[in-house]
Amino acid sequence: MSVLQTEHQALDERLASLIKLSQEIGREDRKLSILAEGNTSCRTASGQFAVKASGSCLGTLTRADLTICESGTLLAMLDAGVLTDAEIESRLMASRVAGLGRRPSCEAVFHSWLLGLEGVEFVGHCHPTAANQILCSPRARDFAERRIFPDEVVCCGPASVLVPYVDPGLPLAREIRDRTLAHIQVHAQAPRLILLQNHGIIALGATPAAVLTCLLMAAKAAEIFVGAAILGGPVFMPLQEIQRIGGRPDEAYRQRALGL
Repeated sequence: MSVLQTEHQALDERLASLIKLSQEIGREDRKLSILAEGNTSCRTASGQFAVKASGSCLGTLTRADLTICESGTLLAMLDAGVLTDAEIESRLMASRVAGLGRRPSCEAVFHSWLLGLEGVEFVGHCHPTAANQILCSPRARDFAERRIFPDEVVCCGPASVLVPYVDPGLPLAREIRDRTLAHIQVHAQAPRLILLQNHGIIALGATPAAVLTCLLMAAKAAEIFVGAAILGGPVFMPLQEIQRIGGRPDEAYRQRALGL
């Protein structure tokens, strides 16, 4: 097999993994995303990534609904100052490799930045009903910064990034970058879960399984949080117990088994 054939096969396998992840996130029974909500992405080559095309549905995503973009074109927008909607649109379209593919999601900018973090190969963004109940309430910071049961720590990390509501697209990408860098300064590692107030959630991972596991556990944690709040809680885990879970060898084994 030639080098070119090997590269094409690797790309096909990568995109197939992204399509499967997207369809899993978009399953109606999971209530993570409906209609054209949410988006997904993965690294494909040095300086390039695939992202869901604008207006496509995660649950029925196909190869035709993915656009491969140049990361550099989009990353340059983060420090480009004030851009008009027309300028942003032009740069989104210009980021398409060889000018091919449909219009990338307006969130392609934050995908390009997150995929540049160490160990991040896949990104999934969706709008779970349970999580948005919290993110549209005054309790969002509690949900982001505290934990209520061990598996939430294992799958979602000891704390999540909370991003205040800003306009989706470039302003949101800038806010995600700044808040994530602040998180890394404190925790010395990239987050597994980013929470967007009045919007939705983002999971990062080295594998599709890591992203899906984080999203599913975040949605479960949100349901438990809402139920506990109704009953006068929630009762949060002490910090030392969160740290204990994060450092236990058996939990590290489970994380590896789950693809985390």
